[in-house]
Amino acid sequence: MSEVLLTLVRHGRTVANATNLLQGHVDHALDEVGLEQAAGLAAALARVAPVTRLIASPLLRARQTADAIASGLENSPVDVEVDPRWIELDYGDYDGMPIVDVPPATWGQWRSDIHFRPPNGESMAELDVRIRTALVDLCRQNEQGHVVVVSHVSPIKAAVAWALGVDIGVSWRTALDRASMSTVRLDAERPALKTFNVTVHSRD
Repeated sequence: MSEVLLTLVRHGRTVANATNLLQGHVDHALDEVGLEQAAGLAAALARVAPVTRLIASPLLRARQTADAIASGLENSPVDVEVDPRWIELDYGDYDGMPIVDVPPATWGQWRSDIHFRPPNGESMAELDVRIRTALVDLCRQNEQGHVVVVSHVSPIKAAVAWALGVDIGVSWRTALDRASMSTVRLDAERPALKTFNVTVHSRD
């Protein structure tokens, strides 16, 4: 493989996902469907390229997904590393709230202002800084092969914005399924998005 690849994997489903709750730093496990989704990822990732490094957010749903990937990789064992920079956006006081309970005016401000911060939470601009730092560090480490990061919807969208060279505000114009894979050519000077939101599971 001549190019270095980074595949960003969104974790499998949780009960909070299934019931349309905002799920930031609240630490839910995968549900039955999420475990099934995670189990199918290893083979799909290996078809992209042999996995040489596996990194996960510290939240349980991401670590469970990463553990399923690690256990399913044949002839290429890798350990799961935890990097807190890949944790989900902090929704603050909105964490665990039904999405429909967020006032429309709040959604409007959130979608139009990357510096909007939920009460006691984190802005998209702040998330963008930590994700770009993590990506630049991966580039500086001269990674070779296929790096897989298991994370969450907002950090992955931030990474995609980095690859495209656009503002993180584009996140609101993209949709990312659970247990999906998005692959980037990892290059500090000229990254490129190769695939986005690829899924191999049949249940959501």
